[in-house]
Amino acid sequence: MAEGMAPPVAQPRTGPKPGVVLAMLLLVYTFNFLDRQILGILAQPIKDDLGLSDAQFGALGGIAFALLYSILGVPLSLLADRTRRSWVIAGALAFWSGFTALCGTATQFWQMFAFRLGVGIGEAGGVAPSYALIADYFPPHKRARALAIFSLGVPIGLAGGTLLGAYIAELVNWRAAFLFMGIAGVILAPIFLFVVKDPPRPKSAAKPAPLLSVFPIITKKPSFWLMAFAASCSSLCGYGLALWTPAVLMRSFGLDMIGTGQFLGGLLLIGGTAGVFAGGWLADKLGMADKSWYPRLPAIAWLITLPCFATALLVDMPLWAVWLLLLVPNGLNILWIGPLTTAVQHLVPQHMRATASGSFLMINNLIGIGVGPTLMGFLSDRFEGTYGDDALLYAAVACLGFYLVAAILALLASRTISKDWVDDHAPA
Repeated sequence: MAEGMAPPVAQPRTGPKPGVVLAMLLLVYTFNFLDRQILGILAQPIKDDLGLSDAQFGALGGIAFALLYSILGVPLSLLADRTRRSWVIAGALAFWSGFTALCGTATQFWQMFAFRLGVGIGEAGGVAPSYALIADYFPPHKRARALAIFSLGVPIGLAGGTLLGAYIAELVNWRAAFLFMGIAGVILAPIFLFVVKDPPRPKSAAKPAPLLSVFPIITKKPSFWLMAFAASCSSLCGYGLALWTPAVLMRSFGLDMIGTGQFLGGLLLIGGTAGVFAGGWLADKLGMADKSWYPRLPAIAWLITLPCFATALLVDMPLWAVWLLLLVPNGLNILWIGPLTTAVQHLVPQHMRATASGSFLMINNLIGIGVGPTLMGFLSDRFEGTYGDDALLYAAVACLGFYLVAAILALLASRTISKDWVDDHAPA
């Protein structure tokens, strides 16, 4: 070292550690799905109290939630790119939790519909900014695993919503379940804001691109459309089954509410957790060498998911065998989350990530959440004259073919993803 030159001093890292940020984002995402899944386990008491048909209840779990949730995801993602992502996430959590609590006060269909719209507005600001924040905190070779850990909020929230909703409704009533979940989320929002801080962004990302400059980039890439519609077809089945499977178990398999909560709680937690984490881990391992694995992994998973779901629902077997068979597709049907969300992050430069994710989620949610639960409820009402109490079961089976469509689209995306990929430090 030259005389008079001091050794370099390591700059202390400011702000929370990546693991702490990821843990807080996971907790918020868990509340996201707690508030969604609680509706499914409470289907029968809500329907009885408010006098709803399956089609009306499906609309509450589908289009009422998805309409503004999907549309507002893009402008809220733009806001997150232009301001602070942690602020947008905390505000979204407080907003959707407040409307979740209000759901417990509804006395008629249109009141509940309006409150579910409010939940959707709030949740629109949670996911895409979280994806972008994770991409800021974690390097590319760890990103799919980090996104997969974040996505554990899906199975944890689904399982928790099912179990907590069942027990609270049994001990008190269905209204208390909504109030409990909503108030807990409102309390969490300021804690999240205190703990999580946005990291400094590179100079190239200091001025986020306007919306009209993001869309021309992603819309010209076949991988974006193929992955977005593949995820949408999978989500159509996944969200429909998430809302309606509790009712299927009660109507066609003879379980009560507590039994349904226990059956689904373990199933969703074990299967979903394994599937989400496996998707992220495999994508990081295989995708670093060959980017086509990011969409190829979900395609393989969906091709296995379809026959497993159909067999479990249609073939007469003991309940324990049904549980074991459902464990496989409950993991595989959400394996796509880590690989595909990671791939979408790499279709645009860094300062456009939240907006690209918001665009992807808009398509996924409009079709997945908006159509899936609503379509299954509509088909159940139409099938009732033919299948009676099993009408909902056959409505669910009728929608499983969308997994095949999803697999085909993802396989096509595996052929274009390398050409469309953008590295972290590529110029805009």
